[in-house]
Amino acid sequence: MSTPHSHRAAAWLHEEQREAVRRMSRGWLWRSEAPTWLLIVFLYSGWFTTLTYAPSLGLPLSTLLLIVFTAWYLSLQHELIHGHPTRWARVNQLFGLPPLAVWFPYGLYRDSHLAHHRNESLTLPEDDPETYYLSAATWARFSPWQRQVVRWRNTFVGRLLLAPALDIVGVIQGIVRALIRRDYPAIGMWAAHAMLLTLLFLWIAHCGVSVLWYLFAVSYPALAITKVRSFLEHRAADDPLARSVINEAGLPWRLLFLNLNYHSIHHDLPGIPWYGLPALYRRYQQAYQQRNQGFVVNGYRAWWRRYGFRPVDVTVHPASQAFAEEDVNDALEHRVSYVRSAPARD
Repeated sequence: MSTPHSHRAAAWLHEEQREAVRRMSRGWLWRSEAPTWLLIVFLYSGWFTTLTYAPSLGLPLSTLLLIVFTAWYLSLQHELIHGHPTRWARVNQLFGLPPLAVWFPYGLYRDSHLAHHRNESLTLPEDDPETYYLSAATWARFSPWQRQVVRWRNTFVGRLLLAPALDIVGVIQGIVRALIRRDYPAIGMWAAHAMLLTLLFLWIAHCGVSVLWYLFAVSYPALAITKVRSFLEHRAADDPLARSVINEAGLPWRLLFLNLNYHSIHHDLPGIPWYGLPALYRRYQQAYQQRNQGFVVNGYRAWWRRYGFRPVDVTVHPASQAFAEEDVNDALEHRVSYVRSAPARD
């Protein structure tokens, strides 16, 4: 297993916490990674069994089960990226390569997510590939209808219904860019994903299930569920350690998202296994709430009540807006200076 205390990006509360985590990592549970191994077995067996017996289970029940297993699989892929259940990234990758969620190759998710974990650039649109914020320049180029789409996306309902489609459009654009630029590593990744996806679709059809049904009745809703977790998961704050939320969600959500609701702790200590996050939060709850400056919410229902149909203010990043205003002010000052110093003309 990857040792959480050796992760280069770790931001400890204090030395006592570091020692506590070191002791936890020496225990049988963390050394064996048993919870993650059991999760892998349960997820794969559950997904394949449900698909195999989908005609017997009936469409409503099999659809519901496959949505849950596929959304859970996305959470598992995140855990694999962060060095679990083995210390070997290539071995972990094998468990995340099957494209059960269809739309994103594991390698694309891995590279994007690891770049997202540079805490000093978290939420910055120029540097964080997973941010929902936009730069002032991008917002200025948007037409009125594009701005309205962003506002719809920033509601809780819009994040569920619209955001997955926008992600898929972005993926297609990424494929086109890779082809145009002859980005051969990216092309190879997409080619491997396409081959695995072909095998998956053949298996789905073999089980007597419509591929289109799987795409739009299973995969799309599963991706939408992940948007519940990521809704206002990060905010633009001056202190990078105060940019990630602590969501005190209920047990079903915590299990489905593998405790990523404790997102502030995860960004501080990204090497901690998913089953270690709750204990750390209980032990250092007050310290973590102080560190992230009260960015705490009482479950995902709170976001629904607050932003169900009202957009959260995640548009132009404040830092980008400040830079843009500074550039405008500099230009105006330069203009005034030029006019004042210009020679008088008859």
